[in-house]
Amino acid sequence: MGSGPDRPGRTAATGPASATGPGTDSGPGGGTGSEAATGPLDAVRPRYGIASLAEVLPAASAVLGLPGADDPMGLAAELAGVRRIAVLLVDGLGWHQLPLAAPYAPTLRDLARGGRELTCGFPSTTPTSLVSLGTGAPPGRHGVLGFRVRVPGTDDVLTHVQWRDEPDPDRWQPLPTALERAAAAGVAVTVVSRPEFAGSGLTRAANAGGRFVGAADLGSLTDGMLAALRDGAGPALVYGYHPDLDRHGHVTGVASTPWRLAVAELDVALARLVDGLPPDAALLITADHGQLNVPAGNRFDLDTETELRAGVALVAGEPRVRYLHVRPGAAADVLATWSAVLGEAALVASRDELVAAGWFGPVPGEHLARIGDVVVACRGTHAVVASREHPVEARLVGYHGSFTAAEMAIPLLVARA
Repeated sequence: MGSGPDRPGRTAATGPASATGPGTDSGPGGGTGSEAATGPLDAVRPRYGIASLAEVLPAASAVLGLPGADDPMGLAAELAGVRRIAVLLVDGLGWHQLPLAAPYAPTLRDLARGGRELTCGFPSTTPTSLVSLGTGAPPGRHGVLGFRVRVPGTDDVLTHVQWRDEPDPDRWQPLPTALERAAAAGVAVTVVSRPEFAGSGLTRAANAGGRFVGAADLGSLTDGMLAALRDGAGPALVYGYHPDLDRHGHVTGVASTPWRLAVAELDVALARLVDGLPPDAALLITADHGQLNVPAGNRFDLDTETELRAGVALVAGEPRVRYLHVRPGAAADVLATWSAVLGEAALVASRDELVAAGWFGPVPGEHLARIGDVVVACRGTHAVVASREHPVEARLVGYHGSFTAAEMAIPLLVARA
């Protein structure tokens, strides 16, 4: 973990960016904001600065009375009197997955009745979202711009979930975290997550500033979060992370039997958390993204459809959002080829187009090259796999990363003692 908000490589940040994203007719597929979406496959714009994942920890900080904390959702008024907050991020529990979970999760179903619909950022993937939550900033500002991204000036691809020390997390992600700001203001800050994530590059980028408590399973996660809430007499901020639902969605599919069993197990833990809250505490439940199942017939394969490799020097991203770094002078040909092969299955656009439209939020110059020269964002239930380069990934059932409501829309559920 880092040493504080002034450690080398980080610059001051007072809250989420004010940019609200593109207009209603400028995004992928002509989609509108999540508030106007009519179905899980509709395009949804990130609601940066209004109601996105990046607003959750600043709002929690406002509840705890931190000076200057942004709270566009009005959470401080709703949680007046709360001095201890637990934030639980359930990986893969999107807004459109809540109705599928409801028959197996009575506590979750009851909490969802009063829940708010937020969006994650773009791309709708775990590393990007965890750092948006942790910093209170959209992806362009913090620079963790995808599951896999090219390290500028090299031919190396950084897989953020396998990241340790290179590149230096304090420089790759330059913003202080919300946990650092809370700790500097005297709040007791605790991170409860899987032991193997302690000290990882992603943990340092997203959760620096908190005391790390390892929790190997859901029961330990619940115990650790409640213990941290009850410890001490002052204000407290506790962050917990649960990965299992996302894993089952990937491997066996959303709404599969293992996924439903994982929902039921999660619900038991939620009931324990709600019942165990101290009198001056609140629990916030959110997610990093949703998921959708991709049929085998809706997959393009980079390793068999060889025309997709023409002019492409390096491929990053993941199956629902591909970043194509092209050879000099090849951008127009790559755009044309991918548009012709994928047709209506994907939006194929230049990096400059998507940055200008606000899909990443403001992107400083030093972060631009982490995004591909060409961005391929899948529509509907399509994906672009690489069966030889990433064979395990190509065999998954559930995916996320693109701009559909099933992937972008996430919940914010609130429980008080």
